Amino acid sequence: MSSDRVIEILRKAYSDEIETVMNYQTNAIVLDGVRAEEIKESLQTDIQEELGHAEQIGQRLKQLGARPPGSEEFVARQETLQPPEDSTDVLAVIRGVLDAERDAIETYRELIEAAEEANDPVTEDLAVTLLADEEAHRTEFEGFEKEYSDG
Repeated sequence: MSSDRVIEILRKAYSDEIETVMNYQTNAIVLDGVRAEEIKESLQTDIQEELGHAEQIGQRLKQLGARPPGSEEFVARQETLQPPEDSTDVLAVIRGVLDAERDAIETYRELIEAAEEANDPVTEDLAVTLLADEEAHRTEFEGFEKEYSDG
């Protein structure tokens, strides 16, 4: 059995992934303009990956004798990823995505450390894999931020 800390971080990560899916979907719907198309497409692609992350985390929680949080336990945290008032404000969405990715990276690094301390190599391996995915997303959106800031 893993530690309570590992389970706590997994539950936070699960909620964060589900919130990311919701916000990516909403932003992919509300963004307008020619410049928004590439970002919308990227968000749509990332939605499936983030859902996969949530599934993997949920399965790991179950394996550890815990369960993923349901909607009544949900606490929204992604303030900067809310859809912008101006539906053409692509840069606001990009920066919101970057905030969410940085938070995910921090969470998975914390999970790696907690899993290592708890002698839970399976959770540690999962966290390393998810960390790599989030770092790739961050890199992609850092490129978008540079491109859209200069444009």
